[in-house]
Amino acid sequence: MRLAFMGTPEFALPALKALILAEAHEVSFVITQPDKPKGRGRQIQMPPVKLLALEHGIPVLQPQKLKGNQEIFDAVKKETLDAVIVVAYGKMIPDEMLHLPKHGFVNIHASLLPRFRGAAPINRAIIEGCRVTGVSIMQIDSGMDSGPVFLEAETPITEDDDAVSLAHRLSDLGAEKLLEVLPLLDKGGIEAVPQKHEEATCAPMLKKEEGEIDWGKDPKTIHNMVRGLVPWPCAYTYFGEKTLKILRSRYELVTHDRPFGTMIKDARGLKIACSGGFVIPEIMQIEGKKALDGHAFSVGLRSEEVLLGRM
Repeated sequence: MRLAFMGTPEFALPALKALILAEAHEVSFVITQPDKPKGRGRQIQMPPVKLLALEHGIPVLQPQKLKGNQEIFDAVKKETLDAVIVVAYGKMIPDEMLHLPKHGFVNIHASLLPRFRGAAPINRAIIEGCRVTGVSIMQIDSGMDSGPVFLEAETPITEDDDAVSLAHRLSDLGAEKLLEVLPLLDKGGIEAVPQKHEEATCAPMLKKEEGEIDWGKDPKTIHNMVRGLVPWPCAYTYFGEKTLKILRSRYELVTHDRPFGTMIKDARGLKIACSGGFVIPEIMQIEGKKALDGHAFSVGLRSEEVLLGRM
């Protein structure tokens, strides 16, 4: 198949690699987000998808916007494409472009649709304590992840998974299933099944303020926040006037009488009191410092107990 590819972050790389290596397909060009400043030095960096495309000599387009962009419209139209593959591109596709390729725009979405439509399906599935998620190979329509689905594949969410590890697994699974769908699509051997829209749930983009921990919640809910909010915005609290991120945790369900948010030193390191038990921080990072394990962090504490949170 003659294809174009739209994607931006590392999550999209396995799918693009798979298409590049597949003898049956040709990636004519790639559309990705513009280069952006990142890190403390705010140096301009290329998106991961652009770097991979350039390594393989594939032309790259980086529009600031898609809507009303004649250059992008003409590029998709003139190449006589069989399909455009979309993986975490980051912007809605204008309606006027959707029917230009023979088979339209085919998306890898990181959830079992219609659950978790939106920008942060991996994070939201972990935060909500789901035990199973997956990928959906779907047809893009004018809505937000509302198009019909060609194929879905499941994977478990383990207690050790966080948003980073789960994203790696789902990106590989999505690439694998995409390669199953494309030859069937080319030969007319597969039809997309409409979603049950009444069962849809949303997975909106994450906001920084969502990371602030409410120590009045139960340990498992807080633990799921920690897992679901890496690498950004991270679950955080306040240690005096400084932000304290909790990057990895465990938890204990136990009755206690400690005030919620009390961080306690013990022989193993630290534990933090919450409703119905304790969160055990395994990796922590205080504002302006490097990340430390719980034991190393506890060594620097002058007090046996510290009350965390806004004062």
